[in-house]
Amino acid sequence: MSYGRFAEIYDQLMEEVPYQDWVSFTQSSIRSTGAKVNRILDLGAGTGEISIRLAKEGYSVTGVDLSEDMLAVANRKSTEQKASVEWIKQDITSLDIPIRYDMVISYCDVINYITDEQQIQKTFQLAYDTVKPGGLFLFDVHSTGYIDGYLSGQTFGTVTDDISYIWFCDENEEDHSVTHDLTFFVKKDDLYERFDEYHNQRTFPVSTYVAWLQDCGFDVLGIHSDFSQEAGYDEQENDRIFFVCKK
Repeated sequence: MSYGRFAEIYDQLMEEVPYQDWVSFTQSSIRSTGAKVNRILDLGAGTGEISIRLAKEGYSVTGVDLSEDMLAVANRKSTEQKASVEWIKQDITSLDIPIRYDMVISYCDVINYITDEQQIQKTFQLAYDTVKPGGLFLFDVHSTGYIDGYLSGQTFGTVTDDISYIWFCDENEEDHSVTHDLTFFVKKDDLYERFDEYHNQRTFPVSTYVAWLQDCGFDVLGIHSDFSQEAGYDEQENDRIFFVCKK
């Protein structure tokens, strides 16, 4: 899935997203595993919020995303903030990067946008191939409980002076999957322009992700919930599940 015009307003709508919590989780995982990390690959980097923050912490960061529009925003921000990040336009399900990294990350439910089981397994294998021996792969997904009990069948919306939207989350035929039907109204001069986007998300039980990771060769060092550094999770009660894996 590639964001279209949504990229223009993404950061305005995501101002409350706790990006720094992902950075803190990453750094804590590096410390707790004892991994030596300098070079990080961020899969599904979007507008670059996490990549840029990690670059400012001293890591050498490469951000990959399918959306040229999102990467344009990310590049502008990294230039303005004097953060050195390499941006690459690629589909993470067919990743082709010759460099090997100390760590690969994929946050903010990027993996949930890959709805085909074989494509997820391929992405995990590509992450395995791209990380150095002993390197880490960290990612998060929505829990099955969050998709089924919170998102599915719900309607969300907001109204501001500059941007308004209505967001329908429709249940799909596949288990633990939804379609996001979004309609935006964005102020331009004295008028509001409307545009629509449709995004699909799907998740799987933790045991399924673990099996796929192990099939690739990863050791799953820890499974966490909602940014906690303490291992443990409840698929019905927790919203977001984090995986810490080692090659």
